[in-house]
Amino acid sequence: MAELKIGDTAPDFTLQTQNGDTLSLADLKGSKTVLYFYPKDNTSGCTLEAKSLRDGKEALAERGFRIVGVSPDSERSHQNFCSKHELNFTLLADTEKVMCEAYGVWVEKSMYGRKYMGVARKTFLLDEECRITHIFDKVKTAEHFRQIINELDKK
Repeated sequence: MAELKIGDTAPDFTLQTQNGDTLSLADLKGSKTVLYFYPKDNTSGCTLEAKSLRDGKEALAERGFRIVGVSPDSERSHQNFCSKHELNFTLLADTEKVMCEAYGVWVEKSMYGRKYMGVARKTFLLDEECRITHIFDKVKTAEHFRQIINELDKK
């Protein structure tokens, strides 16, 4: 899979949400989307990122954006994560890592000299036609909402 870039149409997907509903790329058409990928529910960086987006949801909604998070965790894990941190947006359970692979975020990582496969933290902004308008490769977890707003203010 070639690396996604600005202007590309987002790869198609169909996954289960934390509530057991099905969500696909076609469901995102007509509204702008903050589509963010993160490694694991209830870890420190992922929690900071989710809380930042939770707190900024209203301001993003005012600009026409909905928030969708994706990780390889299960629906049950996502339910617990949402309950524990009062998350007010959709999380997708990509347990087979199909969507992560399609978006190029399932990558080899390294920690303490050990190599393993995992999710690279990355956010894609999608327009109403599901085209990629911006990619955040360097996500500042605690300030991610502000990072997105700052980028939108440039346009």
